[in-house]
Amino acid sequence: MTSVRAARFAAAYALLRASADVADHWIQSDHQARIKGQHDRNEGQSSAAGRRACVAHVAAYTATQGAVLLAGTRLLGIRLRLGPVAAALALSAVTHYIADRREPLRRLADATGKSTFVRLADHGMNGGYLLDQAWHHAFETCAALIAAA
Repeated sequence: MTSVRAARFAAAYALLRASADVADHWIQSDHQARIKGQHDRNEGQSSAAGRRACVAHVAAYTATQGAVLLAGTRLLGIRLRLGPVAAALALSAVTHYIADRREPLRRLADATGKSTFVRLADHGMNGGYLLDQAWHHAFETCAALIAAA
């Protein structure tokens, strides 16, 4: 990796990570946060409503990441190519949707021996949230590598 590509990666990662936190915790509506993981099998919930809320959240999340990535790299004088940036944002969006529907991440946690941790909500910890964030960080790193290409 050249020093130019390394600088593009570092900038892309920092901008994607920071904008993800803003999008997840400030931009996302309370309604989206409450509804996005709904599934029909739980009484009083609607899978369709969950999907709609999750799509709306992911659209705003991706727009936030794209705007911050564009503005930040411009301010830094770093040029990113459109194709890799689009691919990076697509990866971030798809993987964010998968995690935020909640059930896929729970199934993955169950399959990898993290059943107890993913359901932990005690002692000031929330295992589901921590695994969700670790998932996002991993894919944002992959997205930054793609954007830096």
